[in-house]
Amino acid sequence: MPDKSTHFGFQNVPAAEKAGRVREVFDSVAGNYDLMNDVMSLGIHRLWKRLVTNMANLQPGQQVLDLAGGTGDLTRLIAARTGPLGRVVLSDINNAMLQAGRRRLLDHGVANTVEFVQADAEHLPFLDASFDCITMAFGLRNVTHQQQALVSMYRVLKPGGRLLILEFSRPAALLRPAYDFYSFNILPRLGGLIAHDAASYQYLAESIRMHPDQETLKGMLESAGFEDCDYHNLTAGIVAIHRGYRF
Repeated sequence: MPDKSTHFGFQNVPAAEKAGRVREVFDSVAGNYDLMNDVMSLGIHRLWKRLVTNMANLQPGQQVLDLAGGTGDLTRLIAARTGPLGRVVLSDINNAMLQAGRRRLLDHGVANTVEFVQADAEHLPFLDASFDCITMAFGLRNVTHQQQALVSMYRVLKPGGRLLILEFSRPAALLRPAYDFYSFNILPRLGGLIAHDAASYQYLAESIRMHPDQETLKGMLESAGFEDCDYHNLTAGIVAIHRGYRF
């Protein structure tokens, strides 16, 4: 039975409320999401996403699901790899983010080759063994029941398919004091100045600390059925790419 309570940042809230609270966060920040990503990471998030597509070993004609795809940065890179004969689905639980993604991809001339599906990662509305690859960038920590979502992802992967999750993680010990100062003192102020929403970026900092570390998430992938699981730390472990296969 799913837990009756869960964390929303550092708060303990009823599990049934978390998805709604996360939706409010992304409804608020959708319009400035890309700008804030560039400011927060000094643009490095774009390199992280390119590394995901490189590690995914995507081939023309393959079918790929980009979960929590938001404004479509990763989707655009994927579509360039799978080509006109491929199938790319951008899925997000948040409609404001999904519409922002549609607009962004239209601007880049990519939207006509992408499907847009509003869906909950815990209950994916796709047939079993539908996709060659699933990607998820900075979305898993916002899911209420993460293990259930991983099981759902495993179900819709084809045998031989792979999952890649790009997520904030546990940085190297020497970096943590400076990283904590930035996260809790600078980041919310930037959110207030640029997105006019300091509280949502306070939640971001807190949600990162509540997310499983590298080894724990690797174990969760294995428990969901994934094999040959590994992870690759980026930027001293501030983020990590987790990868697992369905055989």
